[in-house]
Amino acid sequence: MNSSKLEALRREIDELDAQLVELLNRRARLALDIGEVKKQVNDTLPLHRPEREARVLERVKSLNTGPLSDDEIGRLVREVMSACLALEAPLNVACLGPEGTFTQAAALKHFGQSVGLSLLGSIDQVFREVEAGVCQYGVVPVENSIEGAVNQTLDMLLVSDLKLCGEVALRIHQHLLSHAGNVEDIEVIYSHEQSLAQCRRWLDANLAEARRIAVPSNAEAALNAGKNEKSAAVAGERAGVIYDLPILRKNIENDPENTTRFLVLGRETVAPSGNDKTSVLFAMPSKPGALMNMLACFADHNVNMTKIESRPSRQGMWEYVFFVDLAGHADDAEVAKALSDLRGKAAMVKLLGSYPAAYQLPVS
Repeated sequence: MNSSKLEALRREIDELDAQLVELLNRRARLALDIGEVKKQVNDTLPLHRPEREARVLERVKSLNTGPLSDDEIGRLVREVMSACLALEAPLNVACLGPEGTFTQAAALKHFGQSVGLSLLGSIDQVFREVEAGVCQYGVVPVENSIEGAVNQTLDMLLVSDLKLCGEVALRIHQHLLSHAGNVEDIEVIYSHEQSLAQCRRWLDANLAEARRIAVPSNAEAALNAGKNEKSAAVAGERAGVIYDLPILRKNIENDPENTTRFLVLGRETVAPSGNDKTSVLFAMPSKPGALMNMLACFADHNVNMTKIESRPSRQGMWEYVFFVDLAGHADDAEVAKALSDLRGKAAMVKLLGSYPAAYQLPVS
């Protein structure tokens, strides 16, 4: 390619960049206008509309003709929406800290880089900050594809009045981080208990004698491991960068498809987006066939149950509540009928919320 052709292409890119800047600012001005209209109509209307954002992301994917992938287009548009929303009124989102946790990564994936994050020490604290109105939203882990449910989150959902208004699916890659020269030099391993379990096979095979210490987050594990050359952390790449810990071994998780699902907590109900999930919990009466009768409510109305999990109710010995995820929104006719039938049969039913199903953006 000759130099004149190269210069012509670069000039065309410069012109397009100028157009992009103008279009982005036009979009930002429209977002500000929408914010003003909302305030005039009803000052209590939420600025963040999860169902609207989900529809926007689906629409831009359908418009995409490449060469950028749908995932890249979605990622770019998410950041544009995040920046525009921050102009209206910055969101404050609570999540598990310190800096460098997978929960922080999930929050940024869902809300974009322009959100304000409150990094807290426990899942309970995340719930409390949103309940108190200090943060508009919270992000908490709920299940992992290898190790199953995060029981602390399920227990908090049982007692909290917060509503579920979103979910995030995050691909999890676990690395061994350490200043140790060799794996054989490591005597102590810090990590979250779920991460230790997700890497059990590799740790058993390579560091069976090392002491394993569970801590509240992988970021805290990296912070601890950095204090001693014979210590290591099992954590993500971002934690290693933040706490200046080299990766000694990459991708030590048991399953390369290891994925964690996170829930977004809020105080408002979410309207249908067209591709939704509904989460409920129920307790059943103590009689033969009770669980089968509960589940028949969904089958009878052709409602797909995508998850069921049980937890002790803490109301009596050997009494349990069941957490169920359904395909569809609580306002959908068949889902509404199924829930109505369930309320007639169950000892207790609590609708946790309906929300857009996770937009699958792969994150390493």
